[in-house]
Amino acid sequence: MLKYLVMYTIRPINSIKAEVAIPADKSISHRAVFFSAIGGKEVKIYPFLSSNDTQVTLDCIKKLGIEYYRDNFSQEAIYLQGKGLNFPKDEKVELFAGESGTTIRILSGLLVGQKFNSVFRAGDYLNERPMGRIVYPLRDMGANIDGNKMAKQEKEDIYPPLKIEPVSELTGKCHKLNIASAQVKSALLLAGLYAKGETIVEEPYKSRDHTERMLQSFGADIKIDKNRVSLKPGAQLNLPKEIFIPSDFSAAAFFIVLALILEKSQITIKNVNLNPSRCGLLAVLKRMNADIVIKNKKERTEPYGDIVVKNSRLSSTVVEPDEIAAMIDEVPIFCVAAAYAKGQTQIKGLGELKVKETDRVFSMVSNLSQSGVDILDRNNRQDGCQITINGGCNYSGGDFKSFGDHRTAMSLIIFALAAKSKSKIDDIRCIDKSFPGFIKIIEEFKAR
Repeated sequence: MLKYLVMYTIRPINSIKAEVAIPADKSISHRAVFFSAIGGKEVKIYPFLSSNDTQVTLDCIKKLGIEYYRDNFSQEAIYLQGKGLNFPKDEKVELFAGESGTTIRILSGLLVGQKFNSVFRAGDYLNERPMGRIVYPLRDMGANIDGNKMAKQEKEDIYPPLKIEPVSELTGKCHKLNIASAQVKSALLLAGLYAKGETIVEEPYKSRDHTERMLQSFGADIKIDKNRVSLKPGAQLNLPKEIFIPSDFSAAAFFIVLALILEKSQITIKNVNLNPSRCGLLAVLKRMNADIVIKNKKERTEPYGDIVVKNSRLSSTVVEPDEIAAMIDEVPIFCVAAAYAKGQTQIKGLGELKVKETDRVFSMVSNLSQSGVDILDRNNRQDGCQITINGGCNYSGGDFKSFGDHRTAMSLIIFALAAKSKSKIDDIRCIDKSFPGFIKIIEEFKAR
């Protein structure tokens, strides 16, 4: 892995023509481990994303009695031996989720159905993220799950560590979520595998559907009707011998935007996940006049293909709240695209971004504004949190703060590569959370 200082200097580049290798999808890597762990056979997962977040998921699964090993010939593949719905433990287990919200939230859905006590601890940033959104609906199903009750921003919620104790029975319920969330939906559906009766999850907008796709592909009794998912327990999960994971669209998004805003540039990214519930950014960028072409489209459990992007003169747009769920992780890098687009762009319905690894609304607005971007955020009753950006092109560099957030850090580095003077960012260690090879790719660009 590339050795680098905590602080990182970004010098602008003029143009880039390259084919970029993107790591495996983070969301699917997590879920492939969870499902393989509750299957009854050995499963090969490839290519598997090796990052801080996915490693804590593997560490947790190992503590729960599930063994895994890496392929001798390809470190990108892992083999995992599932033990069925009940983990082979009969004593209290202490788990550590690091900074991975996916790990603590989705795995909790499996833990509430086990016959042993567990404590789920988290890292400093994740300790600040509210968990009531999974705790309360899991309790409605009869789960014995609790955590630290604290009042923050005048609202009481539950925070890690989470404590989970076994119960005699879980009961399927109909959950109507106020905010679309793939993590919450996944936790409830996985808890539904242990419940008596049907579990239903309804969302205001459709969030990413990797969990539903896997459940359906692996033989679960599941029905999907737009934003409504229903699951009946009892069906035997039949996992394949191999789970293929395409490249991560959220990681690809940084280089998609870089090619669009950097003059005379073209970037090709191969085997990228093209799940419609994940790549809403593409539709938004295309209506902004982005030159993006999809080639060699294929499909397994997930659709995937090659993305070819060319420098484009972007125009402004309005992103409505019902579009956010399909581009929730890409909003920070979309702010960069909007900053280099002509006209005023509005991004509505951003309340969910305020409870990510950091408040991503604040992190992007505060950083971009210091480089001369005309960017404002506000709250209103109709659309919730909203960002307005009046685009331009002649931006100076800046002294940026990552706020410990990987997507903020990578977005600011992409912004700085197209700026008119060099920039610095205070801490890039957080990037290893999802994309350990990101800085190496940037350094290769700068060396061309």
